[in-house]
Formats: sequence, C-alpha cells, structure tokens
Amino acid sequence: MTAATMMTARATMAGTDHVAVSYHDTVSKLQALDHLAHSPFDRSDWYALLEQFGRHPTIAMAEHAGETAALALMRSASGLQSLNHWFAFAWRPLAAPGPAGDTLLRAIARDLRSQAPCVTLDYLPDEDGSATRLRAAFREAGWLTRLEPRDTNHVLEVGTRDFAAYWAQRPGPMRTTLKRKAKKVEVEILTHFDTQAWQAYGDIYNRSWKTEEKDADLLEAFARREGALGHLRLGVARYEGVPVAAQFWTVEHGTAFIHKLAYDQDHAKLSAGTTLSAALFEHVIDTDHVQLVDFGTGEDGYKRDWMDTERPRYRLTCIDPWQFAAWRLVARKLADRLASRLRRG
Repeated sequence: MTAATMMTARATMAGTDHVAVSYHDTVSKLQALDHLAHSPFDRSDWYALLEQFGRHPTIAMAEHAGETAALALMRSASGLQSLNHWFAFAWRPLAAPGPAGDTLLRAIARDLRSQAPCVTLDYLPDEDGSATRLRAAFREAGWLTRLEPRDTNHVLEVGTRDFAAYWAQRPGPMRTTLKRKAKKVEVEILTHFDTQAWQAYGDIYNRSWKTEEKDADLLEAFARREGALGHLRLGVARYEGVPVAAQFWTVEHGTAFIHKLAYDQDHAKLSAGTTLSAALFEHVIDTDHVQLVDFGTGEDGYKRDWMDTERPRYRLTCIDPWQFAAWRLVARKLADRLASRLRRG
C-alpha cells in the first residue's frame, strides 16, 4: 500500500486483541467488502463514482484476524460525515453482522476521536440494525450520540403476490386511470443501457415538473454501469411515437430500486406515468420475481399509493466530549436553533 492511498495507520485495543485501524483517501480498498452490499449504494463502484465526480473520501478501516470493516466518510466543516449523495437511498457501515463486526466498528469509532471532534452519519436504516449498531459502537467508544429521524423510506413488500394480486389492492382511482388510459401510450422496458432511450429520459426530465438535474453526468455513469451489470430497468412510454414518460429502475439481490421518474407536462392528461409505472411493477414482480420494491425517500404523497410500508431513515450525530472544538460546534448549533425560533416569532 502506498502513501497516496494510506493516510494514517495505528493499532487500537479491542479487549485483549490489537485491531489495526487505517485511513485511506481513495475508495479502492472497499472492493474487498462488496460481499456485504445490501444495495447499489453500498458497493465500491458506487463510492468510486462519487470519488470520480468530486467527492474526497476518507475511508476508515479496521482489520483483525482476517476480518475487515469500514466506514466510508468524507471531511466536513464540523469534522467527518458519511460519504454520501442525495441520490442514494441509504448509507450503511460495511461490517459483517455479529460480534466480530461489532468489535471492528468499536475500534474505528474509538480511533476516530483522533481524527475529528464530530462525526455525522446520515440516512441510516435500522430495519437491518445499522443505526442501533453504530450508535452502540460510538457510545461504547466514548462519544456522546444523538440519533434522530432524518427522512422516510417507502417500500413494497411483495411477498407471495403476483402483479395481479398487488394491483387489485391499489386505490380505486389509480386502477380506473390505468384501465381508461393504458392503451393511449406504448411502453418499452429495456434491461440494458441504450443511448437513445437515455436521451429520451433526459429530454422528458427537462420538460417535467422537476428541477434541473445537477448531477446528470454522475446519473448517466451510474445507469451505464448498472446496465453493464444487467441490473438496469429503463422504461419509456411513447404517444404517437414521441416519448412522453420515462423511468429509471434497477434490480439487485431481490429488490427493485425506483431511482428516477418523469413525464412530459404537456401530455399530463395521458397519465403516461401511471401506465409506465404499472408496466414496470408488473415486470419486476412477475418477471424478475423481486421480494421488495424500494421507492427511496421523501414525503411525496403519491408514493403511498404504490407502496405499503414506510421505514425511517436516521441521522446519528457523535460528539467527542473531550474536545473543545466539539462543544464549540454544539454551542453554534444551539445558537442557530434559537435564532431560527426567534425569526419564526
């Protein structure tokens, strides 16, 4: 390992064993942990895209007795934070379940006190225990912690249902809309990256209600990679040959992830978005046989029509009580909150 990839390394005590903790300014070492990935946003190639498109990683790794764990982090104004992007659905620790993984996470948390006064980990799930596990690791390492709700994740647990059974349980107005308007558009679902279809998606997105896509190049690179892996499900709906709606999904490990959707506002009366969504749900349920559909985060009301379950996403804030800089940050945040309340009257 070269000096360019390893920033610092030391040993920390875990019980009676020494755990080697190291820090890296590139994500290449995360490839060894891809077997722990739950989603596309846990894999090393996702973090490599973030690095390629301007993020500056600080990868904290712990190794002992053939086991490795890591936290993908980056520097922030207050210390360290999770290496993340608003496009990702969640952020997780990369550690095997069980006591060995917990020991490595505690070692990282303990050593991070030499790196920053504050660590903020955002969009943590807890249905897999990630948030609870990380809070325990940091508390046992001497940090003061605060775990709070950050956002809501919408999912559909498919179970034994086929698409027909799922669709029969959707709201009546949605089923009526599909019955009346499904034949007005033609739907195509691609399982590989296609330049023309992606261009159609971009054109529709620009004509939709959504704001400008600031990271369009990163999104396209992600779609190309997912296409090469066979994960891509790119849907396009056309009216008289003209694309009027498009959606970008992926499928991995029995889960379908709904990343992006858009429709042309000038053709809103066609309800092409509903028709395209139904076609993609049918494809991932009846053809891909997924067990879960993940609609990401946000309080968009329409997601509840398609999904059955809501799961919280958390923010974990960790403060080192022995560092003066940490208390200065706390005071600043309290002052900001007080000022905000005063402005609201």
